[in-house]
Formats: sequence, structure tokens, C-alpha cells
Amino acid sequence: MRPEIAFAGRSNAGKSTLLNRIAQRRALARTSKTPGCTRGVVLFELRLRDGSVLHVADLPGYGFADRSRKERARWGVHLEEYVARRASLRVVVVLIDSRRGPQPDDVQLLEWLAHIRRTPVVALTKIDKLSRNEARAAVESARRELGVPVLGVSGETGEGREELLRRVRALALPEEAHTGTNTASDAGPKGAESPPAEADGTAAAQPLSPNA
Repeated sequence: MRPEIAFAGRSNAGKSTLLNRIAQRRALARTSKTPGCTRGVVLFELRLRDGSVLHVADLPGYGFADRSRKERARWGVHLEEYVARRASLRVVVVLIDSRRGPQPDDVQLLEWLAHIRRTPVVALTKIDKLSRNEARAAVESARRELGVPVLGVSGETGEGREELLRRVRALALPEEAHTGTNTASDAGPKGAESPPAEADGTAAAQPLSPNA
């Protein structure tokens, strides 16, 4: 059973853009100007240069979405069941828009994760939209408010990508964290032919069945 990393966030937090940046593939996760495009748990396989493999789960966005209230309620139940019961899940990356800061439902999610003893990693997205000083202040403010480590990331520029991958890799693969192997940024595909590698030598992840 492969270690699994889940990505969760409000529907407009830039989750799909960040996932595409992590996998170094433009259309791995669907992006749209309309929030709420992810309507189920979508799994991808991320193979590292050292041979390690992580499964990445793209969870439905919460908060505002251009869908019916009834449909959003079903998403909530689906997300809760997955996060609470998934035996292979090691880390939940909670994405928060750096321009807005933690919202009540972000705080509620983190409190619930603490209650069910799931390990969170908090990442402030879209820091490329802020000045360097504003980004630093946003990270510090969120860290004080939430009481957990916080880092800034950008799906557009790739800023913070390496640090985020290092953190989730160390938590998901603790037995390999100090073996001197390559970092999780060296990700590659399994199976189908991959697109041309990016500058750092990474390539795409592979979509999986939700039952993987």
C-alpha cells in the first residue's frame, strides 16, 4: 500500500495549479476559472528519482463552488470519509489563499484533522500575487493564528515547491528521510509515455483509479 498525500483547500485556493506544478505537467489536474471542478477524490502516482512512490489525492474543494448545495453536501461527506478512514493516508496538505488568510472553514478543517490525528501541512498559495514583504507577513500571520508550521507556495512560479515536497516526503516516507536519497522534487512518471522534462529534470505523475 503506497503512502498517500492529500491536497485540500477552498475551491478557489489554486489547488489544481499547484498540483500541476508539483507534477511538472500542465494538465494533470483540471484547472478552471469556475471554482469547484474537482467533484471526487482524484488520485495520481508520483514516482521519485530514488524509486520511492507516493500517491497524491486531489480532494474536492470546500467553501464556495458553482454547484448545488445538495451536491456540495455530498462532497463534504465523501471528503470526511476518505480523510478519516483512508489507511494509506499520511499527510493532508491544507492550501490557503495567501491574499485572504485562514478562513473559518480552513480553521475548522485543521481542528478536525487534529481531532482525528491526521498530520497537516499548511501552505499559503498564490504568494506570487504579493510582494516579498507581504508574503513574509502573510506566512507569519497564518503561523501565529493557526499555531502550526506554514510555508508559502506558488503554482504559477514554482516558489516553495521544493520545500513543500521535502516536508511531505519526510512525513510520508520517514524511514527514508535520512538515508541520503534524492529529494522528492525529482519526480517522474510510471507507465505511459511522459512529456518532455522540465528544467529540474522532473516529469508527470500518472492518474490512478480512486480504488488504488
